[in-house]
Amino acid sequence: MKFTHTSRIRLLSISIFVFAVLLMARLYMLQIVEHDSFIDQADKQYSYTTENLFTRGTIFFKNKDGSLVSAATLQSGFVVAVNPKILKDPENVYQKLNEILPTDYDSFISKATKPNDPYEEIDQHIDSETGQKINDLKITGLQAYKERWRFYPGGNIASHTIGILGYKGDEYAGRYGLERQYETELERKDGTYTNFFAQIFSGIKNAATGAKDEADVITTIEPTVESYLETVLASTTEKWDSDTTGGIIMNPMTGEIYAMEVNPTFNPNHPELEKNSSIFSNPLVENRYEMGSVIKPLTIASGIDAGVITAKTTYYDKGYVMISGKKVSNFDSKERGMVNMQDVLSQSLNVGAAYVESLLGNKRFSDYFYSFGIGEKTGIDLPNEGRNLTDNLKSNVDVDLATAAFGQGIALTPISAIRALSAVANGGFLVTPHVVKTLDYKIGISKDTPIVSGARVIKPETSGEVSRMMVYSVDNVLSGGTLKIPNYSVAAKTGTAQIAKPGGGGYYDDQFLHSFVGFFPAYNPKFIIFLYTINPKGAQFGSETLTHPFMDLVNFLINYYEVPPDR
Repeated sequence: MKFTHTSRIRLLSISIFVFAVLLMARLYMLQIVEHDSFIDQADKQYSYTTENLFTRGTIFFKNKDGSLVSAATLQSGFVVAVNPKILKDPENVYQKLNEILPTDYDSFISKATKPNDPYEEIDQHIDSETGQKINDLKITGLQAYKERWRFYPGGNIASHTIGILGYKGDEYAGRYGLERQYETELERKDGTYTNFFAQIFSGIKNAATGAKDEADVITTIEPTVESYLETVLASTTEKWDSDTTGGIIMNPMTGEIYAMEVNPTFNPNHPELEKNSSIFSNPLVENRYEMGSVIKPLTIASGIDAGVITAKTTYYDKGYVMISGKKVSNFDSKERGMVNMQDVLSQSLNVGAAYVESLLGNKRFSDYFYSFGIGEKTGIDLPNEGRNLTDNLKSNVDVDLATAAFGQGIALTPISAIRALSAVANGGFLVTPHVVKTLDYKIGISKDTPIVSGARVIKPETSGEVSRMMVYSVDNVLSGGTLKIPNYSVAAKTGTAQIAKPGGGGYYDDQFLHSFVGFFPAYNPKFIIFLYTINPKGAQFGSETLTHPFMDLVNFLINYYEVPPDR
C-alpha cells in the first residue's frame, strides 16, 4: 500500500503533535512537579547541606478575600556541627565561634573533645548570615550545614488544628492535627531523573505516579477570625480562672469551620517547652463532656417535630419531679407554676425538658437524639475523633433519658455538639464539619472538600420555630434583654452542667462546665458559635461567664464580614 502525499503530511503532523504534547508534559513535570527538587540540587552546589534536606508540603490559612497565608511551611538556615576526630585546638575554635554565635562553653568543649566521634551538633536553626560567617572561618572540623525545618509563622494560632511533627521511632512525621491527618499528602518523596530524552517516553507516567499524592493543604480557617476567637478564649480563661476554655465558629449550612481552638494552647515552633504532651491533643475533637442545657434546643425540636408540643404548650412546674424514684430539679429548685415551652428554653427549666421527653416516650426521644448524629463520629478531617458516650439513651430507666433531655448523663465532643445544633439552625439537616477547603496537588490539580447536605433530621418548619424561640430568649431574657441587637436576629442558648467524678462516683458539688451556643442571622445563619469553659471560679452559670464573650464574637463577625441586617 502506497502512502499518498496527503497521508504522509497527515502522519508527519500527527507525529509532531504527539511529540509536542509529550515534550510539554515533560517540561511541566520539570518546571512544576520537580521544581523543588531541582532547587535543592542547585542549593547543594553553593552551600554545605545535611545529607537529606528536609522538605514538606505547606498548610495555608485562607483569608476572607480568598488570599492564602502560610500556617505551616519551611524555613531555611544552618545547623552548626563539629567533627571531633579532625578538630584541632577546641579552645581556640570556641573563642572564634563564640564571637559569631554565642555558645555555651562547657557544652561545646564536651562535644568537641569526644574521642573518635565524627559528628556533634553544636546548634540548630541558625540564620543564613551567621552560618555563612562560620563557614568563612574555614576551620577544619567546624562546619555550618544548610538545613530546613518546619516553621509555623502564626506561632500558636490554630495550633491544635494545625498540629505538629514529631518522632515515632526513627520516623519523623505528623503526629497531631492536620500534620497527622494529611501526612500522605504533605510528605515529600524526592526523586531524580537521569536521561531527559529517555524519560520523554518512559518517565512521565512514573513521575506523575510518584507525585500524585503530594499536595498542599488549604484550610477553611480564617486567620483574623481565629486570632480574635483565641483572644476571647484567653481572656475568658483568665477572668474566671478556668481550667480550659474552648470555642468553634462554623458555617452551619456547609460545615466549614472558620476558627476553632482551646486555651491553654501551645507554640508549635517550640513543643519542647511543654511539660505534658497532652496539651497537643485537641479536646474539641477528642474529649467528651456532659454539655448541660445547650442540649435543650434538641429536646424542644424533637417534641415540636413529633407534634407532641408547640411553643405554647403548658405544664405545671413545681420545681422538681420524681422519676424512677429520683428527684429531678430545676437549676434553682424553684417552682414556676404554669409555664409554656418558651419558658423552658428561656428559663432553662430541667423539669420542662423532662416533661417533653415523657411526652415523646423513651424510644421516640432516643431515636430523635440519635438522628442528630450523636451516636456516630462527625467525620471531621482531624485525627483521633472521640466517640460520644450515649448509652443512657438506650437505658430502660426513665430517669436516664429524662436527664439526657437537659444534657446530663450523656457526653458529647464539642464538634459533635455543634454539628447536632447546626441542624436546629440550618433548616433541619446534618452537615459534615471540616477544616480543609482544598487539596492543591503537586501535579497541578486541585480537589475541594465536597459540600453535601446530610440526612434531614427535623422539618424546616421545626427549625424555624425553635430558632424563633431562641431569638426570643436573646431579645427578652438573656441579660434582661439588654444585649438585643435591633437590626440582627441572634438565637442562643446557655448551659451549665455538673462535672462527673472520675470512675463513676457521682458529680462534684463545686465544679461545673459552662456552655453557650448561638447562631445568626437566625433565619438564614452564616455563623454558629459554640463555647465552653471548664471549672470557672466565682460564677455558677454559663450565662454569667460566656454571654459577653459570645456577644463580642457576634459583633466582631458582623463588622468583619459586613453581614447585612436581617430585620
